[in-house]
Amino acid sequence: MTGRTTPRTLVQARLTDGPLEGEPVEVEPVEGRPPKTIDLQDEHDGTLRYCLSEWNQEGMTADYTFLYAV
Repeated sequence: MTGRTTPRTLVQARLTDGPLEGEPVEVEPVEGRPPKTIDLQDEHDGTLRYCLSEWNQEGMTADYTFLYAV
């Protein structure tokens, strides 16, 4: 057995609106798909929740829209 690890494939989350609009974000896929919601930290240590813009996403890039501050 070698000491190799399997490279992680991350989802590129495109934030289409909200306080973090346009910020580059990579997230872990869930069962090979983009997660339905993601929680991100803002510059004031608050948490911002985003959700998938469309339930049908293709590839490993997904659009997310702002929901609310948690």
